[in-house]
Amino acid sequence: MSLYEEKPHKLSELEEEQAVESEAIVNELEGQRVFGTEHYEFWLISVIALAWSLFQLYIVVEPINSTITRSIHLSFGVLLAFLIYPMFKTSYFLQKIRWFGYTFALLGVMASGYIAFFYEELSTRPGDYTAVDIFVALFAIVILLEVGRRVLGMALSIIAIIFLSYALLGPYMPELIIHKGASLNKLAGHMFLTTEGIFGVPLGVSAGFVFLFVLFGSLLDKAGAGNYFINLAFAMLGKYRGGPAKASVVASGFTGIISGSSIANTVTTGTFTIPLMKKSGFRPEQAGAVEVAASTNGQLMPPVMGAAAFIIAEFLGMAYTDVIIAAFIPAFVSYFALFYIVHLEALKLGLKGMSKDDIPPKWKTFVTGIHYLIPIFFLMYTLMVLRESAASAAFNAIMLLMLLMVVQHPFRAFLAKEKLTRDIWLSGFVDILAGMISGAKNMIPIAIATALAGIIVGTITLTGFGQVLVEVIETISDGNIFMILFLAAAVSLVLGMGLPTTANYIVMASLTAPVILILAADNGFLIPAIAAHLFVFYFGILADDTPPVGLAAYAAAGIAKADPIKTGIQGFKYDIRTAILPFMFFFNPELLLISGVDALNPADPKGWIWITNPLEISVIFVTAFIGMIAFACFTQGFFLVKTNILERFYFLLIMPFMFLPKIMQEYIGLSDHHLSYLIGLTLFAAIFFFQKAKQREAIA
Repeated sequence: MSLYEEKPHKLSELEEEQAVESEAIVNELEGQRVFGTEHYEFWLISVIALAWSLFQLYIVVEPINSTITRSIHLSFGVLLAFLIYPMFKTSYFLQKIRWFGYTFALLGVMASGYIAFFYEELSTRPGDYTAVDIFVALFAIVILLEVGRRVLGMALSIIAIIFLSYALLGPYMPELIIHKGASLNKLAGHMFLTTEGIFGVPLGVSAGFVFLFVLFGSLLDKAGAGNYFINLAFAMLGKYRGGPAKASVVASGFTGIISGSSIANTVTTGTFTIPLMKKSGFRPEQAGAVEVAASTNGQLMPPVMGAAAFIIAEFLGMAYTDVIIAAFIPAFVSYFALFYIVHLEALKLGLKGMSKDDIPPKWKTFVTGIHYLIPIFFLMYTLMVLRESAASAAFNAIMLLMLLMVVQHPFRAFLAKEKLTRDIWLSGFVDILAGMISGAKNMIPIAIATALAGIIVGTITLTGFGQVLVEVIETISDGNIFMILFLAAAVSLVLGMGLPTTANYIVMASLTAPVILILAADNGFLIPAIAAHLFVFYFGILADDTPPVGLAAYAAAGIAKADPIKTGIQGFKYDIRTAILPFMFFFNPELLLISGVDALNPADPKGWIWITNPLEISVIFVTAFIGMIAFACFTQGFFLVKTNILERFYFLLIMPFMFLPKIMQEYIGLSDHHLSYLIGLTLFAAIFFFQKAKQREAIA
């Protein structure tokens, strides 16, 4: 009899403790105020957060003007940000909201809501701004910079200030980046009173789609899906070698579906998985690094992809489902390879599986939470098969999930032949309210980040900085496509160290993705625009575990009681496989299931030729997976047994044959690109037999 069967009440207590610990770690890292239910601030914040969620659901049923929606959306975000995030992270500011905190919150709502309050007056005089309009615009920009500093740290606000300064001081810039400049009035109007800046596409996506998916994830978590996925992963994998680490990878992949934050993903699963990994034999920094690598990669996983999937679709003018299809193979290949890396680490350490008493029963665990899969599959069905809009699909999935949350507790009580008390009947409604409040709180960083990123986008459209950047990077790289890609990767990593993933993607998609496309075309590489956008997106995600700033590494290190720098370095070593994937699908878009592009306009999705043959898709997936396994063996120096230098070289050599078959066909003169796969498989088989012989010798 397992622990899970003997004392089910103990499991719920453990889960409750883990939830409290996870929330405490996130609050500490992000510097949030935390109030107990005995404080009126708790109820004030909860009511406002609930109102925000209700508003976002209402506008799906009764749509209103998109500009007004964005203004109200940002107003809620700013109001909650000032109430939850203190001016400074000291006990004086963390203990309670001071009078000036409420003042900032009120002024923030008035400034952010100006567009909504006076929309009709502003729409009758476009471009003819009054002194009041300009004053409010400038004040709103300052307020947004301050709230960004509180919620996201200094990085994004500083970057926004640099871009604002560039727009104002254009005539005084060095010759390479000089421009005619913009007046203060023109800058304020462009950034705040049009949809080119703060209220542009990024904030529109945040208000229109992202909130609903974040709310869906939060409701799933409050319903119990997060703990269900963790328990299911342990039930399925706990008995195998390095079971806790393998379960961590799978659980983090599932959690990535409902989480838009690598930090939240890390602490949600890490509080449970990291101690078990340490207990099974992993060193503290290894245990933390596995969780970090799994959790950061969770943002690569469709359908949410850290909220970036919606913005990619909006930027490129393509269907959201097409973004998911393109991202599918790289995401899953990367995740399966991490699972294999964990297996290799377990082999090297000589680890065994968990004790049978510590593993939850498979079938019972699966059945007890199978209803959590219903809204997820329903969401995917409405998106992929029925081709509903992202907002409509998410709304319908939320309604279905709410229904399940209401009936799950009474149904369980009925099956257990317990008395259906008032508390049992109401518990589902309490979970829904908690999920809606939590969802709104989780949206604050995304709403603020997309608004601040709008300043950068607005500066580019106002000053023509995009063309300037093309010239700068072309000059630095001397037109070399590899240097261009390495520069873009480096900039994405550096910016990502201080920015949330969504904001990092918006900045890089506005700055370097168009540059990559232009310079690639100039150098004879016709690639679909989504390849460039996913390229910068991947490197922005990797910044979450890149020292010295990677916050996910700090979160995992805190749980593992390990050095955060060592944890981050180890996590990045595990994630090197993810870092090479963008280069692979840049030179081979077939990994994105795109076989060709319109030579006249590679940025137009209508001119892309999609791969739809199931057999061809399977070949691409399997060969990419083998290539990634070979790279994992190369980086880990282990296969069946420890590899020598020559074997590691051959593993590295397998990669281009698996990932870049057409380039290898041209490079070595093959008659068909499928022969490239055959060469790679032959090399892999040869190494396998050599390693098998060494393994038999070692046993003998």
